Amino acid sequence: MRWVSRLKQRARALKIELHAFWLAFRHPRTPWYAKALLVLLLAYAANPFDLIPDFIPLLGMLDDLVIISLGLALAVRLIPDDVVAECRKQAREADAAGGLWGFLKK
Repeated sequence: MRWVSRLKQRARALKIELHAFWLAFRHPRTPWYAKALLVLLLAYAANPFDLIPDFIPLLGMLDDLVIISLGLALAVRLIPDDVVAECRKQAREADAAGGLWGFLKK
């Protein structure tokens, strides 16, 4: 059952990171090109057409994982460090207060 608790921790960390990206996207000091990259990554993730079709075992989902992971890593590098730190702090505070998904209502 240890793997279940680790999975829950990773899911919570992912929710916090997604909230931090949302906050960074809305932050006035985030450069326009970082915002554009985040929009492109979202469009790629939501797009039903893939570079490698998903029905091909392993490779079909691996391309999504690699492209989105590399894109998010690049977005973090394009956003100023203090903005990223501030947004992650705000996301952790929202998670601690129990209102992590409240940002969707704004």
